[in-house]
Amino acid sequence: MKLHHLRNATLVIETETDVILVDPMLGKRKTIPPFTIFRYKPHRNPLVALPKNTRDILSRVTICLITHLHTDHIDKAGEVFLRRKSIPVICSAKDENALSARGLNILQTLNYWEPQEFLGGKIIGIPAIHGYGFIAKLMGNVMGFYIELPNEKSIYISSDTVFTEHVQKVLVEFKPEIAVVACGTARLDIGQPLLMRMNDILKFVALAPKYILANHLEALNHCPTKRSELRLALEENNLLDKVSIPEDGEIVLY
Repeated sequence: MKLHHLRNATLVIETETDVILVDPMLGKRKTIPPFTIFRYKPHRNPLVALPKNTRDILSRVTICLITHLHTDHIDKAGEVFLRRKSIPVICSAKDENALSARGLNILQTLNYWEPQEFLGGKIIGIPAIHGYGFIAKLMGNVMGFYIELPNEKSIYISSDTVFTEHVQKVLVEFKPEIAVVACGTARLDIGQPLLMRMNDILKFVALAPKYILANHLEALNHCPTKRSELRLALEENNLLDKVSIPEDGEIVLY
């Protein structure tokens, strides 16, 4: 299995038979307004361009997973790409109407914890709680995905979540061989972080049985955590060996 990390949470999972796009934010730099004005500098998003190898990877995409509706996961350019190529989309049942209204080709919808057939294997929608405290309610529903495919390592895309009993259950009971975790510790101008704080990232990594891929880093104005800070914290806790922190455009082989 090859994981192509493009930018932020946009990821391509390449198997022997399929090329699965996850959360396509495909717009140019500065096409999305700032997510914070006061807490962090109000730069427009994304802060960085897509890597040069993006077009080649996207040309091979066969199916798309969307975890939730925020613009840093599915933007206008992502919608245009999916519409133009009629890429089949899999999403939460709660997002089906909104995505259908945008003209996307919804192939399959998931409810939390209900396994469904997927590309000859199975997929399970996992609850994701997008923030600590009251802010999670404002963020709306988010779905992670646990995927098992024939002759491939199992993978858990935890999506935009803090550390919860749901996350713990997947790591401990399903034992995914690859776990993807959002590490940017995003914050708005109000409320607590929207993603795991460092202590919870470390807990996630410690509990994950095998490999971890860290994403949602250094692409948005409300995500302060740097790759270098994450690397240092993992190193200090003897956890770095398990974790890939790819640069944009990097391919990680599993």
